[in-house]
Amino acid sequence: MSKFATSDRTAARDSAANAWVLLQTLWVGGIWTLHFLVLPGLAGVGLAPLLIEEVARALVPQMVGVTLGVALLQLLLLIRRYGWSAPWRVRSGQLLLAVLAISLAFLVSLMLWPQALRWQLFSYLLLAFFGVLLVLQPVPRKAVAADPQVG
Repeated sequence: MSKFATSDRTAARDSAANAWVLLQTLWVGGIWTLHFLVLPGLAGVGLAPLLIEEVARALVPQMVGVTLGVALLQLLLLIRRYGWSAPWRVRSGQLLLAVLAISLAFLVSLMLWPQALRWQLFSYLLLAFFGVLLVLQPVPRKAVAADPQVG
């Protein structure tokens, strides 16, 4: 056995699971951090409310765009792990499909209906909620017993 982690079979097998957790942390943590820490923190510092709204108007769509891209990557990891029926069969896939739909709806509403601030806030908070539900799901991994190399 080599001393490098890239040559270890278990490390290679778990790389998709590690990527899943990293991607999930990126978008779920980003949504929660922005909405519940950064924006209230700016208000707590004493910045003008209009300035905080401008910051939110710039950062929230970017965070939703990141969510859309990362959720697509997670969906590809899920399909690679469980097959093409995974988005409909596995609960994580169903949640990711909902996240993709809500993200697209949010971004389309920004272009077609920019005055719908309550809809955009609702969509953003729904993404945060679905993110927490996705975090509570088990990480997709290959079954150890099915691997002929283990044992």
